Amino acid sequence: MTPIRDPDAAGDATPRRLFVYNGGFLTNARVKRILALSGYRVRLGKPGPQDWVGVWGQSPTAPRGEGVATRTGNPILRVEDAFLRSVLPGRSGEPPLGLVLDETGVHFDGRTPSDLETLLATHPLDDTALLDRARACIALQMQAHLSKYNAFDPAAGVPDSPYVLVLDQTRGDASLTACGADVATFRDMLVTAQLEHPGLPVYVKTHPETAAGHRAGHFDERDASHRVRLLTEPVSPWALMQGAVAVYTVSSLLGFEAIYAGHRPVVFGQPFYAGWGLTDDRMPVPRRSRQLTRAQLYAGAMLLYPRWYDPYGDRLCALEEVLATLPALARQWREDRAGWIGTGIRLWKRRPFQQIFGTYAPVRFRDAPQEALAQARRRGGRLMYWAGKATAELETQANIEGVPLWRVEDGFLRSRGLGAELVPPLSLVLDDLGIYYDPRRESRLERLIADADALPPAALARAEALRGAILAAGLSKYNLEGASLPPLPEGHRILVPGQVEDDASIRTGTQAVGTNLALLQAVRAENPGAVILYKPHPDVEAGLRPGAVPEADLAGLADAVLRGADPVALLGEVQEVWTMTSLLGFEALLRDVPVTCLGTPFYAGWGLTRDLGEVPARRSARPSLAGLVHATLIDYPRYRDPVTGLPCPPEVIVERLKSGAVPRPGPFNRSLSKLQGLLAGKAHLWR
Repeated sequence: MTPIRDPDAAGDATPRRLFVYNGGFLTNARVKRILALSGYRVRLGKPGPQDWVGVWGQSPTAPRGEGVATRTGNPILRVEDAFLRSVLPGRSGEPPLGLVLDETGVHFDGRTPSDLETLLATHPLDDTALLDRARACIALQMQAHLSKYNAFDPAAGVPDSPYVLVLDQTRGDASLTACGADVATFRDMLVTAQLEHPGLPVYVKTHPETAAGHRAGHFDERDASHRVRLLTEPVSPWALMQGAVAVYTVSSLLGFEAIYAGHRPVVFGQPFYAGWGLTDDRMPVPRRSRQLTRAQLYAGAMLLYPRWYDPYGDRLCALEEVLATLPALARQWREDRAGWIGTGIRLWKRRPFQQIFGTYAPVRFRDAPQEALAQARRRGGRLMYWAGKATAELETQANIEGVPLWRVEDGFLRSRGLGAELVPPLSLVLDDLGIYYDPRRESRLERLIADADALPPAALARAEALRGAILAAGLSKYNLEGASLPPLPEGHRILVPGQVEDDASIRTGTQAVGTNLALLQAVRAENPGAVILYKPHPDVEAGLRPGAVPEADLAGLADAVLRGADPVALLGEVQEVWTMTSLLGFEALLRDVPVTCLGTPFYAGWGLTRDLGEVPARRSARPSLAGLVHATLIDYPRYRDPVTGLPCPPEVIVERLKSGAVPRPGPFNRSLSKLQGLLAGKAHLWR
């Protein structure tokens, strides 16, 4: 993802001083930082001859700054939130992911030109690369169900199609005042929607701040009738517009999004997106006569106009990076807001669980599963448990009592160090259907892989770029610093990764071959002339888990035993990988190394591996490798940035692992890990 501007060159060589008269510029650290990166230093006092006056759009405090600018003759910079802002509205305190800075006007006021209007009217907007980026970003925004505010569940139900959609807004909104819209305008819009679509139901979508009780809208239950219904529930705007036959708005930003959902919205105000041939304008802006394509409008409004911010790198960035950041933030709200009750989760894991899942409500841990289930039922929360600790009785009881039950496990870019050594994870996976390593029933990951063919090309390109970054950094699940490789025997080399034999993936995902010894015997039998390289599992080598192969057996089955060797380096020296269910098979696929599976790992059965184990008939889809990567590394896990503490996309974790900015086990964890080594036969005490 390439930023559209160099942050160091975003402003003048000497930053402009921006004098402000609204406390928000000083108290909102994110706003102040974006302004600084854009070349504006926020100041208080009286501006000098070369200074600027900053005002927030046309807010109630704007006249203070406007008055100063009028008296001193200083130019005004109008600041507003960008069009993809955050999960929650600004009054929640959540900082924005971007700003729009306008030196000539404000984008929502059609009475006078703004920088955005001038850009849309005069910029060529004919660069192929720019328009390709716009189309790709449109697809990514729609695929991820991203809007200005994102406190909704994309899976929430919407009305049955067909219907007409009318967009309400908050009373007194500056975009309404600017065009003279009032209650009568909204009444006229509602009546017009009914007259122009006789017989169809009309749904009025309320503004998120109205639904939350913060600001009044223009419609309430008194406006409901046999045809008109209020929709106050938080639902995906993209899903809502998909079922609509027409969209009516005054100046809502959802009208802009409606254009990309395939509509020609009817507009009763003068928003920035009206007047370019893509809307049915009932209050035209005479200055706007240019005909734009959807991609051109999006390129101007979303790629060229805003200043987007990367909270992980503390820099200005491209829209593509925001389209990766915002889904991670939104997912946290969507999955965690109801609160979690955790069971089967060891003491040392609880702090990272709290950090990842406890932002909106603290995770409440209970040792007794039945107690956890009862508390989840009482509080209306969700029950999570460590997948390997699941019992059929708990699952059955949760299903009977209607308690949502999710399984949790380590992610695939986990840490720099072993979980058995109590190194905290950078990623965890949540699964509401099953768990990825158990092929006996469908998992959420399996469904994501099966649906990967429906991903837009931009999403697959992102997956390919992520794969490239992982390969360039030489990353794996645990990122252990292995010993350098010894000279390897010449010939057709097959890498056989050992596994922990009581691991859940072995217990649930293997059939005839379920031990490391049996695996080696099968590989040798099928490949009598090959060079077999055996790499024991790190936990087994450390004496923490079972799975050791007797030396006498190894001598006749493996040409070399590579203890402590770097698995990533090994993948560059072999022609094949044979495995039961090891994640090293997935890492081999990332590196285009052919893989043969004797068990049924999550990556088997999709046409990307040679499968000798039993593959569920439901795995009939044939995704590309990029689709598998997207499902496995982008869609399925939850990641937490160890530097900022924020939810983050996998690209950030790749960068942290590459730079070494990752957590290490504390003194207590290190001591406990050593004790584990002495009690290796009693692993149930810490697992």
